[in-house]
Amino acid sequence: MTGASRSARPPGGARVRTVGYAAGGEERRGPVTMGQANMIRCMLRDEPEHINIHDVWPVPGGTTEDAAVEALRTLAVRHEALRTTFPHTAGSAPREQVVATGGTFTVTVLDHADLPDDPAGYADAVARGARAERFRLDRDFPLRVRLVARSGAPAFAAVAASHAVTDVGALAVLKEEWLALLAGETLPPPVSLTPLALAAEEAAPAGLRRSAASLRHWERIIRTEPQAMFAEPGAEGTDVPTPQLTLRSRRAARALARVAERTGGLPSTVLLTAWCALVAHRADQPACVAAVPTSNRYHLRLARSVNTLSQDALLSLDVRVPTFDALLKKAWGAALNAYRHSQFDAVALWEMIGEATRERGSRFARDVVFNDVSTLPPTVGAITSPAGPDDGCDESGQGGDGPGGLDLRWGPGQVLPTRVLTFVHALEPELHLAAWLDPALFTTDQAEAFLTGLVRLLEAAAEDDVPLDSLTAVTGVGPVDRGPDWHRVDGSWTSPPLVARTLSEALRGLPVHVTAGPPGPDDGPAEGGGLTAYVAAGDRALTPAAAHTALMDALPGRPGVLAPRRYVIVHRPPAEADRTSAWLRQQILRKGTGRDRDVT
Repeated sequence: MTGASRSARPPGGARVRTVGYAAGGEERRGPVTMGQANMIRCMLRDEPEHINIHDVWPVPGGTTEDAAVEALRTLAVRHEALRTTFPHTAGSAPREQVVATGGTFTVTVLDHADLPDDPAGYADAVARGARAERFRLDRDFPLRVRLVARSGAPAFAAVAASHAVTDVGALAVLKEEWLALLAGETLPPPVSLTPLALAAEEAAPAGLRRSAASLRHWERIIRTEPQAMFAEPGAEGTDVPTPQLTLRSRRAARALARVAERTGGLPSTVLLTAWCALVAHRADQPACVAAVPTSNRYHLRLARSVNTLSQDALLSLDVRVPTFDALLKKAWGAALNAYRHSQFDAVALWEMIGEATRERGSRFARDVVFNDVSTLPPTVGAITSPAGPDDGCDESGQGGDGPGGLDLRWGPGQVLPTRVLTFVHALEPELHLAAWLDPALFTTDQAEAFLTGLVRLLEAAAEDDVPLDSLTAVTGVGPVDRGPDWHRVDGSWTSPPLVARTLSEALRGLPVHVTAGPPGPDDGPAEGGGLTAYVAAGDRALTPAAAHTALMDALPGRPGVLAPRRYVIVHRPPAEADRTSAWLRQQILRKGTGRDRDVT
């Protein structure tokens, strides 16, 4: 019942409290925001443990269970996003959001006689477990709260959240406000745009122009830049189980500050530049293409918004410059350009990506993600990574360097659709970041060496400008060795033998030969020349379009596979099946790009 709560005792000893709230006013409806549409698309597609988010909120000593629940009720009344649902019919994506004037939610109380030795870690595991259940968009309260208590005294709130109405920044705002309420503070009125107000702004002419400009920015990168940063041997799959590696170091923070002082750059831009330089160097790519998700909270009207603003800024930083300082000068403009183009119609974006994928013949991979939450407004960024009992902090809470001035610690893993994910939590007084690096590409030693190399690069740049052709010597991180079968074609790394095997499998074992460069007798690989596939179809009525469709269907999880620009269909394979000149002597039945009706 509204304005009250009641308890139930389910099997297992946990208690479930049902909490009512009443915000007053009238029910409100309107279109979803671009950020909501983007995350809802992911929620309908991905497994819940991959897309739901979570956090652990420490409960101050002396807080009663009733006070903790009452603070949650106040947040539900205060923030429209927590009272929002998305009605839709089965099989369709929601296009509308509804803000309720009242309702109920539940809080599960997990009371223990005593807590494990690592109570914060236990609470984190509880929150992670709550992520595994899918949120019902049309009816569920968007927070699942488990109060972890010791002998009736709440110690932690383990929170799982729907990504349809929250992101990391929104959870940080809720956490701060919840703690303020428990401290007896009075919260000022919210000043950020509500989700419905943001949706109206996005639908206005200026908002539509911004969205169109963002699509043009994305399309240029999707059609011209590397489609996968880590197209290399071992890169397979679309969901990668990856352990967490955390770096905390005052030594690194001091170096970062000295680079900023020497160059006049912002510390956040300096770190982004160093990180991009090292990623591109390790991947042996001419540019660093990375998703930078936190950009939209740089706007003051949205900085403290309880809403999901998760739309990637797509950064493309050309690293083909001689020195670190030259790259730093480019990075600021490249980052601003990415941030400016981070609000878009997600449906239109993925339609464009689909068209580019088929036409270019390579699938865009969100391989690299750099999420710098340290640069959010202090009241948000400061609480995104609280000190825990096993996070490497000393008694002062300022963090402690391990051997060599670095504290590197391995933590729990999770399944991620990325190859390299980095969260930056703090730039000073210590550099604190967490990274997830695909273990198929980075052994344990190599992952630790990568983060150590990042610190070494900052230290070198603190003393003087660093030539980028010296990165291996400076950082200890070298470019990947792909081997002689890999070539750069149309801006992306690919392996013709791997393409041939994949196409042959997709065509149920038909003989296939793939060559890089323009077709001709044993032509060698040529940058940008494209691939040509020769297929011995036998008695099958195979067309280039059918071959291309089969290969495109096999692309997910194979970043090293690039579709040929031309398909040449012959009857039988030559005796010398590994020589292009031998295939050219075969009678050609059909040929074409496979992307249109140009079959001959």
